[in-house]
Amino acid sequence: MLNIAVSIGEIFWSLAHRRPRVPRLQTARWAPLCGSGHSEWSQVAVSSLSQQRAWDASRWPQWRTELDHLGNHLLFQQVPMVEIDGMKLVQTRSILHYIADKHHLFGKDLKERTLIDMYVEGTLDLLELLIMHPFLKPDDQQKEVANMAQKAIIRYFPVFEKVLRGHGQRFLVGNQLSLADIILLQTILALEEKIPNILSAFPHLQEYTVKISNIPTIKKFLEPGSKKKPPPDDIYVRTVYNIFMP
Repeated sequence: MLNIAVSIGEIFWSLAHRRPRVPRLQTARWAPLCGSGHSEWSQVAVSSLSQQRAWDASRWPQWRTELDHLGNHLLFQQVPMVEIDGMKLVQTRSILHYIADKHHLFGKDLKERTLIDMYVEGTLDLLELLIMHPFLKPDDQQKEVANMAQKAIIRYFPVFEKVLRGHGQRFLVGNQLSLADIILLQTILALEEKIPNILSAFPHLQEYTVKISNIPTIKKFLEPGSKKKPPPDDIYVRTVYNIFMP
């Protein structure tokens, strides 16, 4: 199986309306590997969108050269790598945790942090199915859409619907945006691209998605022409296979 880091980061710069401007990050990533999507979402939320180069399939020789230059900075020979605060961070979850802690997206105490971490880990299980979907054989892709829908509707969404119904607040944990909100929003929007009515049985999640999507900087990020990466296409998939299985 391809070793593809889940992507979360595209949202951390979206808290610009609430937080002082933070230093811009340098992110080393291999675009076809979904290396920094989660961290980009997370950066949207704290207004620290990294300086990322728009690498495409035609620039593969340049990618190879730039990755070779990274040398020992990629501790496990994997991307993403984020340079921040004098450190070179690798591993998606470590990057996410650092950014979330730095910008107060990990709750106000141990209890909230644990809830956030629990919700994130559960949501990532579902999101990882979406990330792998483009790499399935065409005959298997539709079956997997049905599988993802079933898991979302039976296993995952009822959890968050109950949480939101139970406390009646705007966010999943506490009274401010957290990493759990960012990952859940990313997952819902990705699922809606494949299954537009996926939230039809979850009124609280529908309302929640609208509210989080309308946070001004997140709303701007979701608009056409933003830095948000498009869904993987056939060129993306062929490029990944050409890299790992030439």
